[in-house]
Amino acid sequence: MAAVEELSEPGSLSEEEREAVRHQLFRLADDEFVLAERYTEWQVKAPTLESDLAFSNIAQDELGHARLWYDLLQDWGAEESELIWERDPSEWRHSTLVELPFEEGDWSDPVLRSYLYDVAEDIQLRALQDSTYPRIRDRVGKILGEEDYHREHAASWLERLCEEDESRARVQDALDRLFPHALTLFAPTDEAVEDRIDELGIRSEPLVTMREEWLDEVVPFLESLGLSVDDAELPEQYDVHHSQLELPEHTGRDQSHTDDWFDLYDEFTRSYRELGRTSAARIMKDPDDE
Repeated sequence: MAAVEELSEPGSLSEEEREAVRHQLFRLADDEFVLAERYTEWQVKAPTLESDLAFSNIAQDELGHARLWYDLLQDWGAEESELIWERDPSEWRHSTLVELPFEEGDWSDPVLRSYLYDVAEDIQLRALQDSTYPRIRDRVGKILGEEDYHREHAASWLERLCEEDESRARVQDALDRLFPHALTLFAPTDEAVEDRIDELGIRSEPLVTMREEWLDEVVPFLESLGLSVDDAELPEQYDVHHSQLELPEHTGRDQSHTDDWFDLYDEFTRSYRELGRTSAARIMKDPDDE
């Protein structure tokens, strides 16, 4: 990619630059927040005490990462409550992978979902390490360090679950169900805005390149565990341009969502609404003060 100029401070960005930065931030923040909400459903339900504690910690990490990104969106005047608790659910831009409910009692679902998501997040964060927008670039390092553990935790559990035929079959069922939605992690929010994100150097790799890198990592690993991705409608040569891959009807990125998302939104905002709150208690320091 040709060298591009570093972007200005938030208040000095042009309207088009600000739109591109906001789209990139909502991709990051909404994914992390919604996934953390789903993860909390597994608290005190994981198969071992250690895995229960680990998953709780991972959910807390993802929530913290979401707040790091929402904090940057507040640079243009919005309060955190407006970005999370009061934003219309049809305006969220997370991938449908993170909004789907877990199969009840099936530990393979959150483990596989975590693996597919965390590999994708690692690739996307590394594409932001040299971002021309300094406030994004400055926060990537902190998140990458914590995400390494998340990916290792999920991969380790997948290896354990695939040791036995019965549990491997459950992982395969989860893979057939979730893989098309995992592809939406690399779907565009808006084609023109995504092109602008690349042109401005906000990230160093376009979505298609990151998606191919993700496929090159997750498919061989899953196949090494005796799993098949054939049912996910991958072409024979899966490392070709991503336009040949089938996406679900709803991708989330373009603000089209499954009904499950609206149910989840109603649930996690219920207390805020019923108590008549106008702000949420903040337990984290302002990242700019750390």
